[in-house]
Amino acid sequence: ATRTKSADVERADSGIGQMPARKWRNRASETLSSLQAWEAHRPCTDCGERDLPVETDVQNCNQRRADLCEKCRKRRTERKESVLEFVNTEASYGEDLRIIKEEFYLPMQAAGLLSQEQLQGIFSNIQELIDLNENFLEILQEEIDQAFDQGDNDLMTVCIGEVFLEFVNMLPAFQTYCLQQSSSVNMLNALEKEKELLRIFLNVSQNDNTALRRMNLRSFLMAPLQRVTKYPLLLSRIIKATTEYHPDHGSLREAKSRIESHLEHINMKTKQEGNTWTLRSFRQDSKKKREVINIEMRETALKTVGWLREETRFVMEGSLQLAQPPDGQWVKKGSKTLKFQNMQVLLLVNMKRVSESSLESAEPGPVKDAVLVLIRDKNNGKFHLLREPLRLSNCIVSTDPDCDDTFELIEIRREAFVFRDSDRARTHHWFRQIRRYSRELGSWKKRRNALPNIMISTPHTRP
Repeated sequence: ATRTKSADVERADSGIGQMPARKWRNRASETLSSLQAWEAHRPCTDCGERDLPVETDVQNCNQRRADLCEKCRKRRTERKESVLEFVNTEASYGEDLRIIKEEFYLPMQAAGLLSQEQLQGIFSNIQELIDLNENFLEILQEEIDQAFDQGDNDLMTVCIGEVFLEFVNMLPAFQTYCLQQSSSVNMLNALEKEKELLRIFLNVSQNDNTALRRMNLRSFLMAPLQRVTKYPLLLSRIIKATTEYHPDHGSLREAKSRIESHLEHINMKTKQEGNTWTLRSFRQDSKKKREVINIEMRETALKTVGWLREETRFVMEGSLQLAQPPDGQWVKKGSKTLKFQNMQVLLLVNMKRVSESSLESAEPGPVKDAVLVLIRDKNNGKFHLLREPLRLSNCIVSTDPDCDDTFELIEIRREAFVFRDSDRARTHHWFRQIRRYSRELGSWKKRRNALPNIMISTPHTRP
């Protein structure tokens, strides 16, 4: 009796009687039922739909996550297969490049079948393509291995588009090879008719060398052309299987656009050189046409300054209006008195790389040089330079509050130029970028804050 009374007292003191306890149990049961109902119709983590199967991770034979709908499961499978296809075909392409070098180039060089000039004419920049492929494939394989190590069996963390954009420098190397392909084949045909030992070597290699899979040298020399035209197709498959919310979706589309623009540029160059063959043609839109023009302008600028491609950075490029004032009093008269002409302008910076282990992703070093390349609008299918590049180490850049829609660039002891863009904000952006690199170069300007003074004898300097 004492034990029962104490229990009643304790229950009364705790504040939980029989009715509240029953309500709590009912509410807990309702909450559990709601959780089970939500679990049965929880949204897919990829698309947000609610048509998930009821199976759990243990019941799923593929060990896939149970919070994916059937459509997204299929998409993930397709994406994984497309990513692996991209990497595996890149490895196969690299193996063909290795065969070209080790089974043809090096034996022909060691045996003295052809001179070094003839070998260069046939094999072009094959070594550059080999180096690019090895570096590209290494990064791709690291992405795959890291995904598997982290338990990402669907390879959702692998970003092919980002890696491709980091190695976009390989596209000009493909262009060099493709443009020389026609002359390479013609030279090989002529030398094979002329040199009997070369003809015997090629025949024996094709029939007896098992590494060649009974393919001749001409077939292997087509490997870079076939590879560069396959990139858009492989990227399209990955894009199709990648949801627009994926972080690599934008990079994949940008990579596809860049490679298609380069292919169109290669076709344009082959037509200009009178060749009849073309690479696979892709539909052009206005954006791709602009990109093709930009590629051609960059090549013209790079050829003019003579810098290494991997050490060159294109900071800004685009159309500007340019005028050359007859005297230094144009500000008082106003920019309306100046005669402007449309000009394509490119700001190039020569950066010394700190690390040589990678290409586009190499850490940039100090600025060695910076130039402004002025190109006339396209005439007769070609770009023409207005003058030699303006080296910013010999220039002073300034602006005036009375003419805030323009800025002036003075080349010491030579000429003065006034620039403006149709958009005032972009004019200011051009001014800031050019002034930045102008101030970084030249110790005399660091002391004087890049401002003109009486030591600069030029008739164009404004008071």
